[in-house]
Amino acid sequence: MDIDILLHLAIGIGLSAAAGFRILVPFLAAGIAAQQGYLTLSPNMAWMATTPALLALAAATTLEILIYFVPIVDNLMDAVELPAAAIAGTVLTAAVTGGDMNPFLQWSLALIAGGGIASSTQAFTGLARLASTAAAGPVGNIAVSTGELASSTILSVLAIAVPILVLIVVGALLYLAFRQRGRKRRRIS
Repeated sequence: MDIDILLHLAIGIGLSAAAGFRILVPFLAAGIAAQQGYLTLSPNMAWMATTPALLALAAATTLEILIYFVPIVDNLMDAVELPAAAIAGTVLTAAVTGGDMNPFLQWSLALIAGGGIASSTQAFTGLARLASTAAAGPVGNIAVSTGELASSTILSVLAIAVPILVLIVVGALLYLAFRQRGRKRRRIS
């Protein structure tokens, strides 16, 4: 596989992981980066870098962020965002892996890598939110929401600036999440 394809796939995976925390933050980051010339989008996804799209993404991102700071509504949003995160991860990965790539390969990689990582991240954050609600009520959810927003923003920027580092970070986070899950299962048994 070409190194350029691997680099773009790393960017897509990083943006997809960020979409698991907040769906719209990585779209906004990718659109801004593309408009400023730091990121090349697939020709069919170039609309993300247009001014009207960026204004709409900024407004929608602000609304998504605010909704997650409303107790109870944030838990309802997690139910909606699990399938939406998978779609967002797929679209984000496809948006940065296009170019001369075979469309079947592009969308297959986008679905498996992007959709898979975004839905895994979203599922983990949904469980964290439920645990925080049970342990600390609304105060815990606000802390979790703030952490998710920071994670999404940082991962989005790093995915574009240092994609290989993001692969290491995402790999470490997945390892820790599955390791923690395995420990809980052993305690229950």
